[in-house]
Amino acid sequence: MSQSRRPQGNALLRKVIPVAVAVVLVGGGWYYWSKRGQAESAGAYRTEAVQRGDIRVAISSTGTLSAITTVTVGSQISGQVTEILVDFNSQVKKGDVLARIDPSTYQAELERGNAQIASAQAQLRQAQATLRNAQLDYQRKQELSAQKLIARSDLDLSRSAFEQAQAQVNSAQASISQQQAALKNTQVNIDRAVIRSPVDGVVLTRKIEPGQTVAASFSAPELFTIAEDLSKMKIELAVDESDIGQVQAGQTVSFTADAFPDRKFKGVVEQVRLAATTTNNVVTYPVVVTVDNSDGTLLPGLTVNAEIEVSKRDDVLKVANSVLRYKPASEATPATPLGGGQQRSQPQSQGQRGGLNDDLAQVASKMQLGAEQQAAFDAAIEAVKTRQQARQTNRQSGGFGPPGMMMVGGGGNAEAMAAQMRQRMAERFKQDFEAFRGTLDDAQKKQWDSALSALVNAKRVTLYKLVNGKPEPVMVRLGASDGTDTEVSGGGVGEGDAVIAGERSKAGSAQ
Repeated sequence: MSQSRRPQGNALLRKVIPVAVAVVLVGGGWYYWSKRGQAESAGAYRTEAVQRGDIRVAISSTGTLSAITTVTVGSQISGQVTEILVDFNSQVKKGDVLARIDPSTYQAELERGNAQIASAQAQLRQAQATLRNAQLDYQRKQELSAQKLIARSDLDLSRSAFEQAQAQVNSAQASISQQQAALKNTQVNIDRAVIRSPVDGVVLTRKIEPGQTVAASFSAPELFTIAEDLSKMKIELAVDESDIGQVQAGQTVSFTADAFPDRKFKGVVEQVRLAATTTNNVVTYPVVVTVDNSDGTLLPGLTVNAEIEVSKRDDVLKVANSVLRYKPASEATPATPLGGGQQRSQPQSQGQRGGLNDDLAQVASKMQLGAEQQAAFDAAIEAVKTRQQARQTNRQSGGFGPPGMMMVGGGGNAEAMAAQMRQRMAERFKQDFEAFRGTLDDAQKKQWDSALSALVNAKRVTLYKLVNGKPEPVMVRLGASDGTDTEVSGGGVGEGDAVIAGERSKAGSAQ
């Protein structure tokens, strides 16, 4: 009986095994072709990974090092230089003697002035004696005239003589004052024959030699140039008009000098001057940078190559600039913000909308808010999230939400629609955070307004992530760019995402 069942079991196995093998082959083939299709689809694109890191935006310029204060020492008198007491690089203090000019001419004038004063004083004494005699005569004749013993005309002549004597005394006194003033002027010129340093510093240039005659008839000749305190120096950079709008006082500057190729120095923007210069139709503005030179390494006159750090973003998401230029070949009309026209809409994801809220939270975290201010901010953010969730629910149920959607196709001027959307966003955020802004001081308000304006007015573009071998559009906001990478935010992408930078042809070359 068992022998009769064994052939039946073998026959059943012979029927089942081929079927099982066929099923396995079909399933394996389907799996292979599906994976191969995905691989081929993924291989059709060039991608760049979204990275997290720092972005530093800098403006390059050249300039010359100089002392913050440079004083030109000249001579106010003419004469022959008899002595020079300093040389190039000499350290001097305020009041130190630098040189001497022969004062013989002025000393002779001084002696002549003393003699003239002595003569004027003698004339004064003579006039005073005449005055005393005229006064006594006038007094006697007044008494005689009162007794009717002399004529009235004699009294008048006596009074006239007395007044003339008084005038002569006054004239002699004025002459003495005049001679004394001239004497003081001569003494000042003698003092000026000794050239002294007006400041503490170091002698940069010396333009005279002993025995040389200086002439100060029309203008003061330059004798020395003194740099005051070389421990602090400045650079005057020429910045192009296209970049000057990004430069502000307080920004960090790094620079190198050919004299010290292995060192990099630091400075700070001190002033952006308004005196523009036009050279060959190129407009530049002077930017003054202060430099700490405590070790005395840097020298006046060195040419430097500087970079002004106008923006630095730490620990941000960034993508290669090549992905910003990619558009799918099949895309007939680019995505434009909501602004008008009945078009097919693609709502933003919750993560995309949450990106702006996250950015605002980062701004608030850097403002050193108090407990009351932080509570006001948290309340405003919570209200914004609640409204966004309600809008998302409304759209999912078939309704249209106001801003916060991306329109596929164009019903008008895309730039105008984008401007309208930004304006509506700015007004909405102004209302949402009005109570929070009211708790800020003036400096915090300025920081908040600047950050909010930058976020609202940031350029928005569509990137294409590679998801399961297919491009998926995501809307992101662009931030700082260093020419190679650009900051992105908005929640549409995350660190490590593959973003399409281009397409490959069948031959394997990039499109």
